[in-house]
Amino acid sequence: MQYTQLQGIFPNISFTSWELEFTPHPSVQSKFKRLLDIFGSLVGLLILAIVFVPIAIAIKIDSPGPIFFAQERYGLQGRPFRLYKFRSMVSDAEQLKSLVNNEANGLIFKNKNDFRITKVGRFLRRTSLDELPQFWNVLLNDMSLVGTRPPTGDEVMHYTEKHWRRLNVKPGLTGEWQVNGRSQVTNFEQIVDLDLQYQNNWHPLYDLLLIAKTIYVIFGRIGAF
Repeated sequence: MQYTQLQGIFPNISFTSWELEFTPHPSVQSKFKRLLDIFGSLVGLLILAIVFVPIAIAIKIDSPGPIFFAQERYGLQGRPFRLYKFRSMVSDAEQLKSLVNNEANGLIFKNKNDFRITKVGRFLRRTSLDELPQFWNVLLNDMSLVGTRPPTGDEVMHYTEKHWRRLNVKPGLTGEWQVNGRSQVTNFEQIVDLDLQYQNNWHPLYDLLLIAKTIYVIFGRIGAF
């Protein structure tokens, strides 16, 4: 994607100091990776179907509002898509965001004791169950099982050239950040370095390694809050 195309998506960003002429990462064209994504997403959606009813009931009992949370995120080379999660915050969380102190450094937002997170939502986040609906995003090819963390619009608005390079791969359900500290890594630049590390280290079997590490992290409840 050239910088002129990105100007159409982000008209408020000035690309005067540099131009984006990035070529998609080889992983984007990998048939093995796509087949792995399709298989993994189908398995994930089967798990979602099994646990959907109890999770949906728990969310509705715990807090008024929708079962799902949908938000515009930006994926491969800045292309927008709708990301889906189980709702883990109060329904007016975005309006209350200004009342929460950001404990992270840089273009991410983290607060360990965010009062907007519901009781059920905190459990869903610790167990990563809130992310099960994203298997639908993987099946639609907006995301991959393994990739980079999909940024929000207010983050992308402040990206530098280095930051844009992390979007040379599709966003993923998991990645280097999730298996190397997860929510304990609160420095955005460190997250970007991990994303670029994934691009440098990638080969088809590397995704399988990161998926295995992710399963260990989830069941060990390591780094999540």
